[in-house]
Amino acid sequence: MPNCCQSEISDGSANAKGDRRFFRATVSPILLTVLCSTTTCAANAQESPKTTKFISRLISQSPAPPLTGVASSGNQISLNGRTLPGTWLQRPGKSGQVTTHLSDGAFRQLIGVNFLNSSNSAKQPIQWFSSVTKPLVLATRLLGAYRYLDITNFAQTSGWQIQANGNTLLISTPKTQITNIVQSQEPPEASTPLQQTRILVNLDRPTPWQIVQGSAIAKPQTPSSDPDTPTPKPTAPPNREWTITLDGIAEPVLIERYTPQPPAAPTLLPNLLKQLLPVTPTQPIPAAPEPLIQKVEVVKNQTIISLSVPFGLSPQVTTVANPNRLIINIRPDPLEERDITWAPGLNWRQHYVNLGTERFPVVWLEVNPRKFGLTLKPMWASPDGLAGTAPLIQTAQRYLAVAGINGGYFNRNNKLPLGAIRRDNQWLSGPILNRGAIAWNNSGQFYFSRLILEETLIAANDQRLPILFLNSGYIQSGIARYTSAWGATYTPLTDNEIILVVQKDQIINQLPGGKVGETPIPIPQDGYLLALRANAASAASQLPIGTTVSISSTTVPTDFSRYPHIIGAGPLLVQNRQIVLDAKGEKFSNAFIAEKAIRSGICTTATGTLMITATHNRVGGYGPNLAEHAQLMQQMGCVDALNLDGGSSTSLYLGGQLLDRSPSTAARVHNGIGIFLQPRK
Repeated sequence: MPNCCQSEISDGSANAKGDRRFFRATVSPILLTVLCSTTTCAANAQESPKTTKFISRLISQSPAPPLTGVASSGNQISLNGRTLPGTWLQRPGKSGQVTTHLSDGAFRQLIGVNFLNSSNSAKQPIQWFSSVTKPLVLATRLLGAYRYLDITNFAQTSGWQIQANGNTLLISTPKTQITNIVQSQEPPEASTPLQQTRILVNLDRPTPWQIVQGSAIAKPQTPSSDPDTPTPKPTAPPNREWTITLDGIAEPVLIERYTPQPPAAPTLLPNLLKQLLPVTPTQPIPAAPEPLIQKVEVVKNQTIISLSVPFGLSPQVTTVANPNRLIINIRPDPLEERDITWAPGLNWRQHYVNLGTERFPVVWLEVNPRKFGLTLKPMWASPDGLAGTAPLIQTAQRYLAVAGINGGYFNRNNKLPLGAIRRDNQWLSGPILNRGAIAWNNSGQFYFSRLILEETLIAANDQRLPILFLNSGYIQSGIARYTSAWGATYTPLTDNEIILVVQKDQIINQLPGGKVGETPIPIPQDGYLLALRANAASAASQLPIGTTVSISSTTVPTDFSRYPHIIGAGPLLVQNRQIVLDAKGEKFSNAFIAEKAIRSGICTTATGTLMITATHNRVGGYGPNLAEHAQLMQQMGCVDALNLDGGSSTSLYLGGQLLDRSPSTAARVHNGIGIFLQPRK
């Protein structure tokens, strides 16, 4: 499935000219979805239907750290013969028996289990073809960056066969027959005064199922019969493809019932009528709605139900027993509200938040940074430097983060950072444009404000020259500095730069940069490069080879310098409980300010809790603009709040899964904020 936002630049400044209209056409409301636990597929993954192929593309094969008290573990699951991603482990139990544990992301993703509310992080109630009032409760265990569920009894009751084979856990579930698929119209509910469509899938026994959000469905345009009349452009956003895959075989009559019919032969009647009848203004005849169920097919013992869902609606999937059914409700408000204590000091919450008459679905994590073992650190995509992007799932797993959210802006074309990143007192990338930032330390203290980094190059005779940018993809006239954090080399970002090589506080070389992107220049480990651009190139004559130089550095406000970790994004939304939004002052474009899009945010509350939030499309419309985002954060109890990169970048990660969206709709991002759980000693 192609990532349709690769050319977008994830920033609102004039330096980043991506088209944010993308979000309006392609991002659906928040959803109940198949969530993915990793990022690249296994080398020996078997060929499988589209759901399996999608999941497999998001697998990471980076090995997990050694786990104590574990008989065997791995990160692949063979479900009924199809190799899929998923971390698992087996532990010695009582009387020599072995207990089997799946990471909760893999359990939800592959089996279709619904997690119910829980205030006890050691136990997770679930619903899967069972009663919500009397749910099955599974024991949990935190190990490494994952939370594992003990599925031993669940698997036995369900008739599964489980066996470990090296890195792979083999799971075989009983053969299942799909006996009927029925579509009906449901009367409106009090909370949603709209008629809803429901699909019932009848089964002879419970079986694993998955749901995946696909691409927008392009509607074929019928050209006008009049050569002088242009073909009208569609006024409504396109439908979106969804696929629901079940481990079971549909009866042949169902496949025939939902087999697409060939289009009817064109008729001459409309043109004849046009010639015979007088020309009068008429209202255009609305096109017939696309059928919801596009196709039902059986591929490799799986039944795939393909849906075409109108914009503003999404499937909400539940299961019931007696009879065993999959219930698919097509709703404008598909979010299932949830409050789960996932780990001590780490809560997963998702609710609708009202703003006037609008209802916004918000998914967030509440973190108590003073709880033992919970820390936050910036993280970025490339292990070799600052150039690069990756799915947040992949970055979080590479850092072994338990949870995380996407961070600051970046240029999608050259994959370079456009804002502040500081980790463990080391600047990775400097701030730009006096934009909002968050700083913190390992004691759970946070600081929000707009940030400037003032660096000055000091040469002989107290000559002082301002350094405007540090390891930044934001390109302007002046002096920019590049350290080894940038990577092994620096390749000029503009034509005709003059490069000064500084090693051990001395200029050891001057080099012509030449044409943009052509000549990589090594960055010394014990020094840095200075790129003199445009008018600043004349300063080279004042800095001959052999000149001793030093750098003074300070932040504005100075309070930022007291914190070892910083992520810059913007705009700043809330300070001291008051909305302080000034997007124009932070040099965001008018289009970015007005855009209604999915938003990521980070804030602190009056109790010192940190919240990382993902706000998606309002019921019946698009996501919040910046002013609405500030109001939502304030309403949720934020004392200080910062807007992070949003739209297709918004990704909220927990224990191997995205909580807020299908990974197929999440773009690759440059950096993020990771939450880490240190093991007890």
